[in-house]
Amino acid sequence: MAEELTYVLIPPYSIIKSRTGGILGRLLASDNVELVGARMFIFSDQFVTDYQNTFDDIDAPWADLWKTYIGEHLGHPNVMGLSGRCMVLLFKGENARAYLKDEVIGSISNQWPRGDTIRGTYGDYIVDRDGGVRHFEPAVITAHNDEVLARQLRLLAKYAATDGGILEEKVPFPGETNVQTSLVILKPDNFYKPSRRPGNIVDVFSRTGLNIVATKLFSFTANMGEEFYGQLRSIFVDKLRGVVAGALKDKLEGVFDFDVSEATYDQMAGSLATDNAETEFNKIVEYMSGIEGGVHIPEDQRDVPGPSKCVALLYRGHDAIESIRKWLGSTNPQKADAGTVRSDFGRDLMRNAAHASDSTENAERERKIIGLWKEDADQPTAFERTINEYLGS
Repeated sequence: MAEELTYVLIPPYSIIKSRTGGILGRLLASDNVELVGARMFIFSDQFVTDYQNTFDDIDAPWADLWKTYIGEHLGHPNVMGLSGRCMVLLFKGENARAYLKDEVIGSISNQWPRGDTIRGTYGDYIVDRDGGVRHFEPAVITAHNDEVLARQLRLLAKYAATDGGILEEKVPFPGETNVQTSLVILKPDNFYKPSRRPGNIVDVFSRTGLNIVATKLFSFTANMGEEFYGQLRSIFVDKLRGVVAGALKDKLEGVFDFDVSEATYDQMAGSLATDNAETEFNKIVEYMSGIEGGVHIPEDQRDVPGPSKCVALLYRGHDAIESIRKWLGSTNPQKADAGTVRSDFGRDLMRNAAHASDSTENAERERKIIGLWKEDADQPTAFERTINEYLGS
């Protein structure tokens, strides 16, 4: 069976209630599908109308339920008076639509409550004694059949530029002071195999109370990695000098018939510090991009994305930089406070689960490198290209 592209939409209510991480965890733990795209949306009135019309072929009363829900919750502002932020995820795999809908997302109308699916855990369908629907909350939205899937994918591609992308200026913060945007990158070790780890990490960051205003699936190129982490080259020369001196002492102690002084070891380390810093820097670029050789590859391959994937998120709100760093934890997972991302999910200094900007200046610099600063309105986004390539348009 050929691979199929499908989507899952996390609506504003699920996002507002900080259910995003739990939902992501369920979806990304599925070994039958692969995450291939991610984008935030705030639906315009026309997008809402066009999307509602794709539910015309559902039997009553479901068509009316879906149309009412979409109109009330996906509009801007929505029924709760909030911004209407949605997260849309693209997945590819054999029979992807039916698999995710039936096995992972589940039915919204199960007779008995159960928690083995996303809707079983986060959704609600409550009827009164006369059979009237008192409360309808689907938790996520996806296509109910293959024909509708194609129509809805086309709409997502059509409105990706106008209604989606970087939403930080579209989310109001009345009365808030020192509103900032922080960049978070979920590192490649979260995606080596199907896992709940990315969702669990997002769940930790939900403790900040900040708003997700953008998300993007991407892969580092060698040039991106070098620019993103370039400042570590000089930092490593001094920071790792003691490590080099210690390694020399371990290897050389007892080799000679005389004692080597600490000053000599330090002098030798100074001679090797630059080479060591370059090696450690290159390891980071290799790890983040998945490109063997890191920055030491032919010039014509340096702008080719590597095989490792990362997910970037922008969090916005009061003191966002400090709030995110608090829940990120120390660079060394062994020294990170309990309950932080790096304490719970980090493995070592490099594979420490996530990156977060340490200042507003670095957040801007890093966002520009990975393409989450300002999008080129004349160029289709990766999200659009993924859909259009699949649909052949």
